[in-house]
Amino acid sequence: MQRSDFRYELPSELIAQVPPATRSGGRMLVVDPVVDTGAADFRDANVVDLPAELRAGDLLVLNDTRVIRARLHGVKESGGRIEAMIERVLDTRRALAQIKASKTPKAGSSLLFADGALIATVLAKHDDLYELEFETDDLLAALDAHGELPLPPYIQRTADERKSSVSDDARYQTVWAREPGAVAAPTASLHFDEAMLAAIRARGVSIAFTTLHVGAGTFQPVRVDDLATHVMHAERLTVTAELAQAVADAKARGGRIVAAGTTVVRALETAGAETGIVVPYQGETRLFITPGYAFRVVDALLTNFHLPESTLLMLVCAFGGYQRVMAAYRHAVEQRYRFFSYGDAMWLPLRASQSSAP
Repeated sequence: MQRSDFRYELPSELIAQVPPATRSGGRMLVVDPVVDTGAADFRDANVVDLPAELRAGDLLVLNDTRVIRARLHGVKESGGRIEAMIERVLDTRRALAQIKASKTPKAGSSLLFADGALIATVLAKHDDLYELEFETDDLLAALDAHGELPLPPYIQRTADERKSSVSDDARYQTVWAREPGAVAAPTASLHFDEAMLAAIRARGVSIAFTTLHVGAGTFQPVRVDDLATHVMHAERLTVTAELAQAVADAKARGGRIVAAGTTVVRALETAGAETGIVVPYQGETRLFITPGYAFRVVDALLTNFHLPESTLLMLVCAFGGYQRVMAAYRHAVEQRYRFFSYGDAMWLPLRASQSSAP
């Protein structure tokens, strides 16, 4: 398949710039499968209708990563302005980062962030990322004190300050976020509030957690036309023995494995890649899911609407069937759904037909 197969027209005014008034206040496009035809019926619903799509015995899997304050502004020793986006915290002092500067910083040079309150030394460059060592013994705490929440590049404003419960600091995190390390939110999970979780449990649905730290690479465009030559960015994940057992138990009782977002899909499919049986896993994944992929673990997906030609859209097309998903996107544009991180959601059972080619 080609990158251009995943192109669609999106009016810029449909890119959500702010979250809905309440977490569960968005719309939800329900895509009902039609066996063998690749066709679909679309139902315009609301996020609060999600519990009605779930069944007793299902297992809902959520990503408990926490977005760190990963964007830093500062200067080089020479005085030139610089911006760093932490891609990955390596330990209590070191991190890999993307750097924007008029001139490339050299190994051994110092970078002064937050008016000198946080200083880093450039250790090396690894491909497009710089390895930095900070003068602190608790880098996550230092980032929380001096960094800025890294809103996605398509949100044309800076992050709100920590002023209220409706600020970006509150709303660009899930209500259960607990494992710091992501530089972007698992956005399908931004729709859940405590009332929604309670309603889901009341239907006899179990809830479990995985951790996948979303990297900035999630926003990088696919730069090659032939998808077979694309190199997927790496992201860290953890699937615990507890989660592996919860998946096994759900399947044994005939329940579906429901993923809240593409990050959960990648985590579970990585951990179940060998046999379809999820096993404990801790490490990196570069799993690149495109149409033709045979899903071994996940049965249903709640997801937001993703960028044209993105790896996330490719995954969703693989899951729901290419024709079916692209038709759903056209419907969403026509019906003025809100797109991307702060946008609306789509509920998608696994495609009824295994044919997902355009």
